[in-house]
Amino acid sequence: MTYSTLKLEQQDQIATITLTRPDKRNAISSQMIQELLAVLDEVSASNARVLIITGSGKAFCAGMDLEGLQAIANQSREQNMADSRAMARMFCRIYEFPKPVISAINGAAIAGGCGIATLADFALAAPEAKLGYSEVRIGFIPALVSVFLRRQIAAKHATDLLLTGRIIDAAEAQRTGLITEVVASDKLMARAREIAGQLIAASPTSVTWTKRLHRQFDEAAIRAEIELAIRENAEIRMTADFREGVSSFLEKREPKWTGE
Repeated sequence: MTYSTLKLEQQDQIATITLTRPDKRNAISSQMIQELLAVLDEVSASNARVLIITGSGKAFCAGMDLEGLQAIANQSREQNMADSRAMARMFCRIYEFPKPVISAINGAAIAGGCGIATLADFALAAPEAKLGYSEVRIGFIPALVSVFLRRQIAAKHATDLLLTGRIIDAAEAQRTGLITEVVASDKLMARAREIAGQLIAASPTSVTWTKRLHRQFDEAAIRAEIELAIRENAEIRMTADFREGVSSFLEKREPKWTGE
């Protein structure tokens, strides 16, 4: 299958998905969501045993596309629910992917992009990578990503990142447990392939069953929380603060919050 927002390569039972919108800092568009869902199905059906996700250019994924933000501000509640559900499907598909997933975070991974990066089983980041959930800065809510973040790092660290929207460097991300390892940028992909090799050397049945068991522990709770997050994600888009946040962000000015 041909993709326009990403590239799929496979070698030695290792599949690599590279996000290929460098001019947009690999920002998430509705097309990228659909293509990620399709390519994950393709990798799942292949003989690849490990998946690596990375970005092209200087960023891993800078979050939602600006054009997407403009459109969202004028959508109906029903359209926002559909968008939220599509994003949730993408996050859940990465989190529940049956084969081990390694993210090679080559640069900025912000908001939804940080979600994609840290949903991987192993998250490797270059020293210059920046990570964070900046949604509150534009009147949005990190609803979907918070379902997974609160299971990945300590509650106080999660609250800090989600409520302040601050962006942290790779070293702090490793200290909080958000990422697995900091790797020199010129060795990032080599290290990802090294870990992939270790996984391939293990029993494929054992690796698959171990990952499946690990994910099943919280499966019911995650499903319920995702439904709540989908609704909250859609509802906040109808608020005045969201519209003001998007407008101020696009106009490069300070927002004037009303709390409505």
